[in-house]
Amino acid sequence: MIVLQIEGIPLITLAQSVFESLDSFVLMAVPFFILAGNLMQTGGISKRLINLSNALVGWFRGGLGSASVLAAMFFSTMSGSSSATTAAIGTTLIPAMEKKGYPKPFATATVAAAGEIGVIIPPSIGMVVYGLIANVSIGSLFMAGFIPGLLIGLSLIITIIIVARVKGFDIVQNQSKREWLKELWRSFSDAFLALLMPLIILGGIYRGWFTPTEASVVAVLYGLVIGLFVYREITWTDLLPIFSKSMVTTSVIMMIVAYTSIFSFIVTKEQVPQKLGEAIAGFSDNPIVFLLLVNIFLFITGTLLEGLVTIILVTPILAPVAAHFGIDLVHFGIIMIVNAAIGMLTPPVAVNLVVASKIANIPASKLTRPVLLYLFILTVDVLIITYVPVLSTWLPSLMK
Repeated sequence: MIVLQIEGIPLITLAQSVFESLDSFVLMAVPFFILAGNLMQTGGISKRLINLSNALVGWFRGGLGSASVLAAMFFSTMSGSSSATTAAIGTTLIPAMEKKGYPKPFATATVAAAGEIGVIIPPSIGMVVYGLIANVSIGSLFMAGFIPGLLIGLSLIITIIIVARVKGFDIVQNQSKREWLKELWRSFSDAFLALLMPLIILGGIYRGWFTPTEASVVAVLYGLVIGLFVYREITWTDLLPIFSKSMVTTSVIMMIVAYTSIFSFIVTKEQVPQKLGEAIAGFSDNPIVFLLLVNIFLFITGTLLEGLVTIILVTPILAPVAAHFGIDLVHFGIIMIVNAAIGMLTPPVAVNLVVASKIANIPASKLTRPVLLYLFILTVDVLIITYVPVLSTWLPSLMK
């Protein structure tokens, strides 16, 4: 508002910018994906995905911790939210890991780290917002998130297995191959309808049956029908609290999007991206150096701002500069999304740590050592994703 006054721009511009930023068909996907995630969390879908994950990998040492990562990967194909994924898997798996000998801080940090995959593997609310701001295909961003998400999930699983073996926790009972296959089939059968959901949502988008926004509505309808009439874990009296929670979360995100639009307007008017690009080019015209500076900047920003806020604030500034350096904006979007996800683990904001520590009833300050381990692994992951662009661009290229 101060800048508008200095520039002599009428304050009515603020109201117009706020309205226009929310008057978007694409942005309608956000409240529906939030509602779909809450319906799945209450409707028994997340519980069945956790059981399937445990049946798949719970038979080896470190398997239960690995199951939390695998469950997060399953759940992220439906929720689009990092904090929602953390809450969905944490309630069940943190107590379960404690019972199997996992130190409580390590179990809590594991769930918080796994939860960040929720915003990387599509559908992702962060990708929807980035695509809207940077004018990039959301379908391409969704495709681009799969391989980086799998890379991060695999690296976390390997870390958990190594730590479990070194520390000597998560001792497993011997189980015959027949018993394991029987348990796996039972869990798969129970979770089959839950597993169909991402196939319907993502398959429908990529086959051109519906847009990402329409897919979010399909996700809500599917989650509602499954929770109410098939699994019957949602009652009619549960709907009001579910809708209320979704409305509050949506309101927070939409207010951030709306009022950041005036910031984007000022940034564009003052040619901040162009000036920043010229300054960086004066320092170095090497895209490798630029991307390294971006990663450092986003890591610092992630400690101070919530991930979605970072994407909204920084995209109007950095995306044009990335385009100036010839960087694919889909690849650049994945770099931003992954960095924003890492910010969910870096205090003082650290949304995932806050959610997980509340579930575990443990102060976030006691999670420092395991969190630092995961941050090291995730930093290596983000550097690989940054400098091996084919990980992000290969699947979207198949759509063209």
